[in-house]
Formats: sequence, C-alpha cells, structure tokens
Amino acid sequence: MSTDWLIKNAELVNEGRRFHADLRIKGGRIEGIAGDLDARPGEQVIDAAGLWLLPGMIDDQVHFREPGLTHKADTWHESRACAAGGITSFMEMPNTKPPALDRDTLEAKYARAAETSAVNYAYYMGASNDNLEAIRALDPKAAPGVKVFMGASTGNMLVDDPETLDGIFRDCPTPIITHCEDTPMIDANLALAHQKYGEAIPAREHPLIRSREACIKSTRLAISLARKHGTRLHVLHISTADELALFEPGPLKGKKITAETCVHFLHFDAADYERLGFLIKCNPAIKTAADREAITRALAEGRLDVLATDHAPHLLAEKENLYDKAPSGLPLVQFALQAALERVFEGKLTLERVVEAVTHAPATLFDVRDRGYLREGYAADLVLVDPRKPHTVRREDVLSKCGWSPFEGTTFSSSIAATFVNGQRVWDGRRVDDAVRGERLSFDR
Repeated sequence: MSTDWLIKNAELVNEGRRFHADLRIKGGRIEGIAGDLDARPGEQVIDAAGLWLLPGMIDDQVHFREPGLTHKADTWHESRACAAGGITSFMEMPNTKPPALDRDTLEAKYARAAETSAVNYAYYMGASNDNLEAIRALDPKAAPGVKVFMGASTGNMLVDDPETLDGIFRDCPTPIITHCEDTPMIDANLALAHQKYGEAIPAREHPLIRSREACIKSTRLAISLARKHGTRLHVLHISTADELALFEPGPLKGKKITAETCVHFLHFDAADYERLGFLIKCNPAIKTAADREAITRALAEGRLDVLATDHAPHLLAEKENLYDKAPSGLPLVQFALQAALERVFEGKLTLERVVEAVTHAPATLFDVRDRGYLREGYAADLVLVDPRKPHTVRREDVLSKCGWSPFEGTTFSSSIAATFVNGQRVWDGRRVDDAVRGERLSFDR
C-alpha cells in the first residue's frame, strides 16, 4: 500500500511559473495543489521550505545495456542512479544484444524492467536495413518511437540503404528519432588520423574525426526526408553550433521537426579532453567552447526543445584502451539534473526553461500519458531540489554499475533532496528504496 504525502511550503516550478504552494499525493497521484493544505490523518508531511518542487525529469535517451552488455550496466543499477538524480522516467535505446528490432524483443525488455526498474520506463524499437515490415506493424502505443542510426552504430543498426530510409520515414507509425553522423566522412577522417598518429590517436582528435561536417550532412538528410513525407522527426544530441540554424526557435507546440541536446554538451568542451581523455569520448563528440555556448543559447530560446543525457556507461578498464578500442559514451543520469541546473545558477538558463526542456517537452513530444507536469490527477513523479545545499561528486557515491562519473570532483550548487515515483519516495537524499518499482509509460496515441 502506497504512502500518502503532503509536501508543504515548497516553491513549485511548472508550466512557466514559479509559485509557493502545498502539494498532496494520494494513491500515487497528485490530488491537490493549493496555498495552505491541512494534513490529514495518516499522511506523511514534508516541510519543503526553501526547496524547489519540480516534475521529475523524463530522460528520453539512455543506454542501460540490458540485455547482452550487463557487465557494464543494467536496469537495476541505472534506474537507481536515475532515482538519485531526480529522473523519474527513462526511454531506453534499442542497440542492446540482441537489438530491439522486433516486437518480441521489445516486449522482453519491458518484462525485464517491470521486475527491476526503480523508475518508470519505455523502450524504443530500432531500425535496420531489413526490418521495415516490423516498423510498419509496430503498435504506436508500444514504444515512444523508432530509433534510426543514420551514422555509425553497433551491430545491425546502421541504416544506410536509401530505399529503406525513405520507407521508414514514409511509413513509421510513431515519431522517428535519429542519431545523425555521416559514416563515410567519419571513416575518412579516422584513416587520416591513423596516418598521422598510428594507433596512439589522442582524445583531442575525437571531435575532428567525428566532425561537425559529418553531423551537419546527416542531420540535413534526416530533415529532408522528414519534410518529404511529413514525418514527426526528433533529432538527438545536437553537438554543433552549425546545426542550430536547421531548427526553428519557439514553443514546441505545432513543430513536426524537433531537436535535443545533452547535459554533457552544456558542461564540457574540447579543452576537457586534456584532463579527462577518453572518459568524455562520446558520439557525437564534445566540441568547442563556442559550440557549447551556442547550444546553451539555442536551448534557452527553444530552438533546441529537449535536454536529455544519452547516458551510456562503459567500464573504466574499457575507457583506458587506445582510441580505436576505447568505447564512446558517458554515465550521466545520476548528476544530469544538477548539471543542467548549474546553467540556472550561472544565469544562462531560467529554472522554468530547464523544467520545460527536461520534463514538459519530452512528455508532450512523445504523448506520455498523465506525466511530466504538476497537475491534479497526474502521476506523482516529483523531485525536490535543495538550491542552497552544494554537492560534491565522489566516486564512492556513484550508483551506476560502471562505478565512475565524469563529474567526479565537481561541486554542484544544488542537491537532490527527494525523488517520488508514482507517489512513492524512491530517494530520500541519502539512499534509494529498493522496494519501489516504476511503471511502463503509456502513450496517448
């Protein structure tokens, strides 16, 4: 039986507004939001004076590595890292082993999450050169979208057949989400780097190998296909200033082509390769400080609609390899919201805009039912943030299975005081309640 809660004296941040109010949780839902609510018998009361109360972050781009790669991550560990970081729902990518290219594999991932996930969950179907019929047959309510790797990927998930790509954009029954990098350009750049450095390619070469030109070319192709067919397209992890002109600023409502960036593109830049090396090697690559500032401004003006993580853990031992064998990806979910809020403390983003980008926008974009907003009747997926309690990241506190974070040693200006999933307090500021289980996300389509 779930606990009923009364959160008093919080500063709520929701739908472009900041206001002080109380919020009541009953039966896992938000029952009331008002100025002065009296406690009822049996309710647990939290005095949230001085705290921000936000709808929980919905991370629409994670890699939890299950099934097939669970030596480096799994749903149990990564969902608990989400809970500690204020992420109450995730949408996980299809490039696992086996990849989620058909309904049965997709549903098996849902079944596994129901047993282990501490937060809410959804799973994308993947696209390949030979599963167009499975995409056409996909129930739009079964997945948030179909992921198309229009650049380098693992396994059988690089879609480079023009006829298949055209068919996917024409017939897909859900939003299409794309990873946009041009593989031939990357391969040519890599060959040149090998000529110059042999096997010892330094980390600083990564954004030159996985170049801005490779991103731009592939993003232009995705947009042209979407415009040709009137497709609902969402372009993931924008990393360059050059791509920003391809997207329209302003509110999400009415857009058919949207874009997101990730927390690491707001936090790191090319100068950090000297300090962190392959720990921040990711695809697409972290680029210049000028790109970082342009991306932050584009997020502020709504040219970029969503802020996510692309959480993609690898073991430290794997990251210590030479360039070709050091895998791309960072563990991010546990400290993503705090990293995003740093831009608020710096004055580069408003708190209201961060909430829009990490929660409202993904809920709206993917038609998530009854989540993503502080509204009466909605699921009580909430996070309490203490903006006056700095938090220094230590390796021993990392909950992701890989056991490290690129933010180690960073002191964030805020702390995650509590996280609620479906009205259950899964994180109390110190530990995760292992008894809590999230729910499968539903889509109003």
